Amino acid sequence: MNKLFIVGNLTRDPELRTTSSGVSVCSFSVAVNRRRSANSAAGNQPEADFFRVSAWRQLGENCHKYLAKGRKVAVTGSVSVNTYQGSDGVTRASLEVNADDVEFLSPKGESMAPGSEPAAAPSDGYGAVGAPPQGSGYVQVDDEELPF
Repeated sequence: MNKLFIVGNLTRDPELRTTSSGVSVCSFSVAVNRRRSANSAAGNQPEADFFRVSAWRQLGENCHKYLAKGRKVAVTGSVSVNTYQGSDGVTRASLEVNADDVEFLSPKGESMAPGSEPAAAPSDGYGAVGAPPQGSGYVQVDDEELPF
């Protein structure tokens, strides 16, 4: 079974094109940060793996319409390795995911690009944008408090 599940951020805006037979395909790249051990000497910059993603038909059209650089997504699909000859003559490989499902994880109107502030969105009457409604039973937890 060839099934891959990744969660990461788009590194560029999605590109939509149509095949000669009229089928839509959307291409984008996802950066997935690796987990580091506490005694890692990599500095402040996390290591990342980059995956090229292709989403077909209606899924691809939705990705093109609703996604943008920096948005967080979860992608499920099959992975393949493609090799190519670089301009310097070195053979390289890239991982490409043929998406079966793409889940949009960034809240609507919020950009998750590194170094950017979330875009202002109208308040829904519950106070701060993204905060759970009071009395909803949900408690906001900082990522640093999670054990994994």
